Amino acid sequence: MIIYNVTINVDESIHDEWLIWIKAHIPQVLATGKFTDAKLTKVLVDEELGGTTYSVQYRAKSREDLDNYYKFDADKLRNEGLAKFADKILAFRTELEIVDEYSVTFK
Repeated sequence: MIIYNVTINVDESIHDEWLIWIKAHIPQVLATGKFTDAKLTKVLVDEELGGTTYSVQYRAKSREDLDNYYKFDADKLRNEGLAKFADKILAFRTELEIVDEYSVTFK
């Protein structure tokens, strides 16, 4: 499994509008069929430059699925956010390969 992580710093002036938008955007990314699920998280740090930082983690079953997302879907979906919020957001992307997973079972 591959995690496609998008970290976004959001300017306070558009924060509420962006949060509404991202909650609609994530299902659009999932609708491409390239990912199995997604998590939206808030990064718990005080940013020196201001704003609020979020991370969206999309889980792909394979490298091929992620590559196909890049090839067929990424530009269109990325450009929608850039066109709407321009210089009020700063995003960077990270690819993570899951090596092993663990969980705790409570009785």
